[in-house]
Amino acid sequence: MERPRTAEERQDARVPLPAAGSAPAATAAALDLELVIPAYNEENRLAPTVTALAEHLRGMPLTAALRVIDNGSSDRTAECVDRLAASGIPITVTGCSRRGKGAAVARGMVTTNARWVGFCDADLATPATAVDDAVRLLRDGWQVAVGSRRCAGARIPVRQPALRRLGGAGFRLATRRFSGPVKDTQCGFKFFEATAARRVFSSVTTSGFAFDLEVIARARALGLSLTEFPVVWSDQAGSSFRPFADGRRVAGELWRLHRTLHRRQPRVVRHAPAPRVAEEAG
Repeated sequence: MERPRTAEERQDARVPLPAAGSAPAATAAALDLELVIPAYNEENRLAPTVTALAEHLRGMPLTAALRVIDNGSSDRTAECVDRLAASGIPITVTGCSRRGKGAAVARGMVTTNARWVGFCDADLATPATAVDDAVRLLRDGWQVAVGSRRCAGARIPVRQPALRRLGGAGFRLATRRFSGPVKDTQCGFKFFEATAARRVFSSVTTSGFAFDLEVIARARALGLSLTEFPVVWSDQAGSSFRPFADGRRVAGELWRLHRTLHRRQPRVVRHAPAPRVAEEAG
């Protein structure tokens, strides 16, 4: 039996997501870029991340904002955002009572008022300077730009523990039919043209570890132009993922994803040439 929904969850249920491809009503001047940061009990890691991103965005030749999606935190995550609001870049916090990174990211992506929208993890495993590469690709016309640790030119100064790397290899092998030519589905640094983001995220149902994979699979099924770009990525302490304890849940997510998407064949689109992606891991 499912537990009764809280008042906050009932309120969320009454707020419909925008239809795929539709834009939310503008409440302020449209931005060039909005960067979404999902956060759950991140009061200790969020401040350096928001500070670094805000400082970098201030120096870019565009209008930008940061939005933290508070995924039901029980610590002072929201207060941390409030203290950082005077950074020169608009910084807001939005609540999301549905648990899981996927749910938090989707809430931000479908409600953006920006021309382009992206998301990154609260630990900022990829430096803020990588935003420049993502924006350049979006300016060039790509609808989806995916940060990758496995492209030619990518670097990993601090690698994951061996067990996580082994699990990652198994995950890539088991999910190749969904990822296609995309070498790295799990890097938490992805950017979208806003209309493309709404088309993808209005249909996303996975909220856990396999969420990033579903995003890539749906983008491919929609025929969106997608490219990877190399990033510098360092493993960060504090990950909540436990390979053994969470393995069954991930398997369930993959099974549900298979049932949802197995009839949808990726569509091929023509677009400008992509940066070369290495055949082997960088």
